[in-house]
Amino acid sequence: MTYMIFKALHLIAMVAWMAGLFYLPRLYAYHAGVARGGEVDQLFQVMERRLLRIIMNPAMIATFLFGIAMVVMAPEKMQGGWLHVKLTLVLVLAGFHGLLARWRKGFAAGSNRRSGRFYRMVNEIPTLLLIAIVLLAVLQPF
Repeated sequence: MTYMIFKALHLIAMVAWMAGLFYLPRLYAYHAGVARGGEVDQLFQVMERRLLRIIMNPAMIATFLFGIAMVVMAPEKMQGGWLHVKLTLVLVLAGFHGLLARWRKGFAAGSNRRSGRFYRMVNEIPTLLLIAIVLLAVLQPF
């Protein structure tokens, strides 16, 4: 029963993390089109900082902690190469999270040089990773 509770908490944390990974690049896409130093710029900065620090960072940490707990509690369920591929993709997702945090600092410093179109294109990365990660976790193909 404890394993199933951790699994549920892992999924809840993952959903919250993914929501932030989907939303933050969209905020950047809109933010890229506003004048630096203005009221709208300041509003976007507050929204981006809060999303990252209050929702995304804790959700990512919880996703990792509950995932590790599941591996420790039931290593027999984690057999096969699928887990290594899944964990690699999760680490890529965490790297993307770090990249988003770096870009937020660029907006805060007024040094963003990327267009809204760039951020809209980048917004597809977490979707593709999510699809692959969920398929691996559910199907455990190898």
